[in-house]
Amino acid sequence: MVTAAQALDAYDRLTERRTRFVRIDELCARGADQFPDLFPSRKELAAEAGRAQRDKQGAERRQGEFLAGVLADPAAGAHLCHAMLLPHPRSSEYRKDFEKRGLLELPGARLERQGKAAVLTMSNPRFLNAEDETTLEAMEIAVDLALLDPKSEVCVLRGGTVEHPKYAGRRLFGAGINLTHLYQGKIRFLWYLIRDFGFVNKFYRGVAFPDASPEVKSMEKLWIAAVEGFAIGGHCQILLTMDYTLATEDAYLTLPARKEGIIPGAANLRLPRFVGDRITRRAILNELRIDCSGPEGRMICDELVPPREMDAAIERIVERLTSSGVVSAAGNRRAIRAGEEPLDAFRRYMAVYVREQADCHLSPALIANLERNWNAASRRA
Repeated sequence: MVTAAQALDAYDRLTERRTRFVRIDELCARGADQFPDLFPSRKELAAEAGRAQRDKQGAERRQGEFLAGVLADPAAGAHLCHAMLLPHPRSSEYRKDFEKRGLLELPGARLERQGKAAVLTMSNPRFLNAEDETTLEAMEIAVDLALLDPKSEVCVLRGGTVEHPKYAGRRLFGAGINLTHLYQGKIRFLWYLIRDFGFVNKFYRGVAFPDASPEVKSMEKLWIAAVEGFAIGGHCQILLTMDYTLATEDAYLTLPARKEGIIPGAANLRLPRFVGDRITRRAILNELRIDCSGPEGRMICDELVPPREMDAAIERIVERLTSSGVVSAAGNRRAIRAGEEPLDAFRRYMAVYVREQADCHLSPALIANLERNWNAASRRA
């Protein structure tokens, strides 16, 4: 068991008393070398990575204990949140080329400048645009470049076309976490944290700078989501960070956390602001399907459009949001966040989330849920 005092001492030493920003993945890698009693070793993690989820030995739980201890401390936790809001270390590799060409294509994400908008398309066509280790880095890089692009004023998020026979050729917003990969042990515990502290929080807070608190200074733009088909799990979570959500009339949202056996990111923190406590509990604990055209769906989605009119609707909303300029957009977003979710509220929530998600991710109940509810044992990677 990693104590809070041990976690804070290690964090101070790994970050040179918080004078350096270190991302979660690098933090745990350095910790494995410098504090072998607190962190799983690289060898242990390599062995775990090769095991099916049911066969994992639980080494990653110590990462959760360490990070929960850091996040429970206001100063250290805020410093870690700040580190994860800085541009991804690889974003600079692509930035000049994107600014010149207006196009970035990576496995898992495609970013294209279209007029005044930077359009980010999530792409994992074989798995209904589900999120996994193959999409994680590309999504964060694409979000960074969309926000930092000086030639676009707003951002659009939508799903790409998929290959599944039932939906072949259709755009789908996304099916959440890749449950097949999760069952097969191909998604590490830190994946959840890199995702939610990284690009998902950047949707909501923008890209930070090292010389000022993210609460004071950030590069952010309005985000428009275009939901086609469905937004399941993690993709529904993403909608709770958007500024304007379009949805097709036949689209629906779900947060099947109980069936999956995990915690749905920051949805527990954010969904009550949209639909209230009771509907949140029904959605997360009792499998409520939210039709975008229904009363609960209209609390999350701003506008419904016929499926064939989504492209025109996106163009119309982009024009509406940019016709008078966007000079006040960042300031208004910060002002809204100051009342509904300041960074310290996020930190406190994530201190609980990190600890509980580690237990869920490594629980035998997760395997049982995936086999019972998703027929996971028979699915191919």
